[in-house]
Amino acid sequence: MSITNRRTFMLHVVVGGSAIAASQVMAQGAPLVAETDANAVQLGYKTDSTKIDLKKYPAHKAAHACGNCALFQGKATDAAGNCPLFAGKRVSSKGWCSAYAPKAG
Repeated sequence: MSITNRRTFMLHVVVGGSAIAASQVMAQGAPLVAETDANAVQLGYKTDSTKIDLKKYPAHKAAHACGNCALFQGKATDAAGNCPLFAGKRVSSKGWCSAYAPKAG
């Protein structure tokens, strides 16, 4: 490998790593979904899954929460994470909406 190829490779590593780090910081800084958000209202999203109207959403179980939903894009220990249903916003890991789907496995 020539010096030029090594420099090019290292430049790509540094730039790529910086881009990944920046996207993670931006995602962590994204605002939380408000319960009054139009999409949140439509999906019955609540930041606290214990506050779900069981008459309106009888399929909700006490163990159901965004943190253990297949759509939640965060670690199990995260207080909030991204959800593809609320683009550009994060959901509370203790929240819930009617699109809840348990994680496989």
